[in-house]
Amino acid sequence: MGKIVAVEYTTLDGVFEEPSWSGPYFNEELSGWQAGNLREADALLLGRKTYEGFKAAWPQMEEATGDFGVKMNSMPKHVATTTLTTPEWNASFIAGEVADAVAKLRTEPGNLLINGSASLVNYLTRHNLIDEYRIMIFPVVQGEGRKLWDDGTKIALTLADSWKTATGVEVVTYVPA
Repeated sequence: MGKIVAVEYTTLDGVFEEPSWSGPYFNEELSGWQAGNLREADALLLGRKTYEGFKAAWPQMEEATGDFGVKMNSMPKHVATTTLTTPEWNASFIAGEVADAVAKLRTEPGNLLINGSASLVNYLTRHNLIDEYRIMIFPVVQGEGRKLWDDGTKIALTLADSWKTATGVEVVTYVPA
């Protein structure tokens, strides 16, 4: 049985979207940590918006990002979508009820990595399907923007690990309590 790991970027006030604010704080420590997250994953689990953004960006970034880009482009992707019809970029679209399909994927060997995909993360959280939350909290306050957690999302978590980068990013790992 594999596990589902969500890796997310947030500001101190919980803003999730368009993380251009992360650039000044991103360093070799975070790059290495992100590479480790990708290395331990066997497939990506993505929402439609993140899939479309990644699909547009990553094929052009493979040369500049080396092994990370090669793995990102070549690994399987499971995409939750009701609007797309033609899978590309090593993707398969989740058919039927997403919670049931993801629960089935979770029983198979291999770890699934979620990057971004806040709507999917919230949905899977409500269905108790995420095994680990790895969150990078950047020392920035945006004051507005989409938050990682939707209003009404509730979950009790236990801190499993934490560390801080030289640039002040807190990296926390939580598991469901």
